[in-house]
Amino acid sequence: MGTLTLPATGPIYLDANAFIYSVERIEPYCTLLKPVWQQAQAGQFIIVSSDLVVLETLVKPLREGENAVEMVFRELFDAKEVRLIPATRPLWEEAARLRAKAGLRTPDALHAATARNAECTLFVTNDSDFRRVAGLPVVVLDELRAEESKL
Repeated sequence: MGTLTLPATGPIYLDANAFIYSVERIEPYCTLLKPVWQQAQAGQFIIVSSDLVVLETLVKPLREGENAVEMVFRELFDAKEVRLIPATRPLWEEAARLRAKAGLRTPDALHAATARNAECTLFVTNDSDFRRVAGLPVVVLDELRAEESKL
C-alpha cells in the first residue's frame, strides 16, 4: 500500500469518510490514516473538518443503536487535536460558488469551502470529485492503494 505523505505544518482536513474509516477501523484506510492521528496527537498539526462531519458520521451508529461507536465519534470531535468549524454564511456562500463552478454535491462543496477557508495544507478524502476544486491540496486514499498495485 502507498503511504500518505503529510505536510510538516499546517492544518490537515479530513473528510467524513476518513473519520469513519478511523473509528470503525476499516482497512486498509485505517492503517493509511494512523500516521495522521499519531502526528496530530504529537502536536505536529491540527485536524480540521466542518461541523457537517457530525451529521455524516453519526447517522449509522444512531440508526443501528451502536452506542459505543457513537461515543467514540463524539470523543474524537472533542479531542484537542481536532477542530470542527461551524458552517457560517460566508462558508455557505463559498460552498455555493464551488458547487456552481466544480459541480460538487452540497455537502462536498461545504467541506471544500471549509478547508480552503482554514488554509489546510492537505485535504484527505476518498472522493476524487474534490480534485475539481482549484487550489485544494487533495489526496485520495484509493489512489494511494492504486499506486501500490502499479509497483
